[in-house]
Amino acid sequence: MSIKPSKLSVAQLTGQTAELLAPLSGEIVLHRDVIQPFLNLCQLAAKQGIDLRVASGYRSFDRQCHIWNSKVNGQRPVLDADSRPLDVAKLSDKELIFAILRWSALPGASRHHWGTDMDVWDGAAVDQCYKLQLTPEEYGCEGPFFALTQWLASAEVEALGFVRPYRTDCGGVAPEAWHLSFMPVAAGFERALSANVLATVIEPADILLKDRVLQHLEEIYERFVVNRS
Repeated sequence: MSIKPSKLSVAQLTGQTAELLAPLSGEIVLHRDVIQPFLNLCQLAAKQGIDLRVASGYRSFDRQCHIWNSKVNGQRPVLDADSRPLDVAKLSDKELIFAILRWSALPGASRHHWGTDMDVWDGAAVDQCYKLQLTPEEYGCEGPFFALTQWLASAEVEALGFVRPYRTDCGGVAPEAWHLSFMPVAAGFERALSANVLATVIEPADILLKDRVLQHLEEIYERFVVNRS
């Protein structure tokens, strides 16, 4: 099941092709080799009374560009480390870039591009009208998904190959209790992605603050791409 890094194309690494993907449910798609392991995980979750659902699976390069640009131009809020909105007018270009990277990946660098990673929640913990936010409070000790948080940290989840790459704060991406990665497949993508690969897709793309991103790309790569739990 593991993928040799040399077999992965730049398009596959950076969310610019759907050739390795398969549908999970509705509009949610994942890497084709992740579907069955995730369904196995759902069966395991059900034994704990958890209705494991995916809020976001594969995300394309273009979609990540839209998220990124909407934060740079003020159409979406940029949050601080405590999930509070920042006054972006007071930030330098570099400060703004690093603030965005705390919660949103650089286009081309998102683990969601691989289809191996997903944001999950528990449908049994809330009613059908609940509006999911994917915030630390929802997954904390007083939130509706705390039982899910605890279960995702269990040995039985890891035994199936699933880990939480952002379970602790390493000074880069903020902790995300909801972010799950199927490592038997994701590991190959991790090894293949490099700062040079990112540069090749960022340079021609319509990404706001692109020149500043390229200027600090090595630091971004080390702090926000390979720096994980």
